[in-house]
Amino acid sequence: MSTENLPQSPEQPPRKPRVAVVFGGRSSEHGISAVTAGAVLRAIDRTKYDVLPIGITREGRWLLTADEPDRMAITDRRVPAVEDLAESVDGGVVLPVDPANREVVYSEPGSVPKALGEVDVVFPVLHGPYGEDGTLQGMLELSGLPYVGSGVLASAVGQDKEYMKRVFTSFGLKVGPYVVIRPREWEQDESAARKKIIDLAGEVGWPLFVKPARAGSSIGITKVEDLSGLNDAIAEAQRHDPKIIVEAALRGREIECGVLEFAEGPRASVPSEIPPPETHAYYDFDAKYIDSTPGIVPAPLTDEQTAEVRRLAVDAFEAASCEGLVRADFFLTEDGEFVINEINTMPGMTPISMYPKMWEASGIGYPELIDRLVQAALRRSTGLR
Repeated sequence: MSTENLPQSPEQPPRKPRVAVVFGGRSSEHGISAVTAGAVLRAIDRTKYDVLPIGITREGRWLLTADEPDRMAITDRRVPAVEDLAESVDGGVVLPVDPANREVVYSEPGSVPKALGEVDVVFPVLHGPYGEDGTLQGMLELSGLPYVGSGVLASAVGQDKEYMKRVFTSFGLKVGPYVVIRPREWEQDESAARKKIIDLAGEVGWPLFVKPARAGSSIGITKVEDLSGLNDAIAEAQRHDPKIIVEAALRGREIECGVLEFAEGPRASVPSEIPPPETHAYYDFDAKYIDSTPGIVPAPLTDEQTAEVRRLAVDAFEAASCEGLVRADFFLTEDGEFVINEINTMPGMTPISMYPKMWEASGIGYPELIDRLVQAALRRSTGLR
């Protein structure tokens, strides 16, 4: 029978890609991750993407959260928490573990699990361990889910300040003097471990910065002016990570540069400068997020210095095999040399964060920046690449 005279069903419009924005997490940067998520949810193009916000509690539970970015802000000097944003603290979200299935499921005790639909790409705006360090990236690789940002190796390297510096040194990037104290060293011989730090001070002088080796947002960091403050600084760093790193204080200007993945490869933004905060000993958590010490964009550098730091930022991105985005942090020393301090594979992207501000000054506003990151993730396959 001919079908040419039968009524034709209208064509269905193509489904918009669905983005799961995953935030919160088990690290000490939980609250800043929620603030970043609010900025992403506010900026993402809803005419182009469907969005599913998923929060991870500090205990590691995955919850369905309200799509209300205005609630994900610092209020009265307090950062938000996933539990305050959850649709229900009883229910849980489960991502697919089968690469052939991208459907997200929501379940509550005593109820039949409910399918929430397929997810096309995950935007993990998690900072610190259990999110930015390759752990979540490994799970997404096993699930076959594309995701924004670097893969397992680059995420792990970017989280561990020791191995980050080792990688940079092997690629010819200059890093400052440092020592690492591993948990076993501290447990077996505290005196010998402490002597390593004192020997470093003897070589480079005070002050020193004592840091958790695998944390960010300047959490757990102490600027130690002399030997009397060392024990408390070690204890504070070890509250956040049993492995600590102690770095020489480099005298110079703090310069940051953003790197973004384009179809033809990574490019660097105009750099910014972080001036010494007037009311803080250094650029710590409160200076960054609570008191909002403003950075200078673009940094007042010569054309030659600007070109050099942009080149070095891309070199750092490539050295660690990064993808998607990176913020590279440098010191411009008094003798005019750039020394790389660290990279962040998922930098803070709150409304006051330097990464989006540098790209805005480079001609890419926040909504376009989010779109480019999602598109870069959709272009990549999971697995070996």
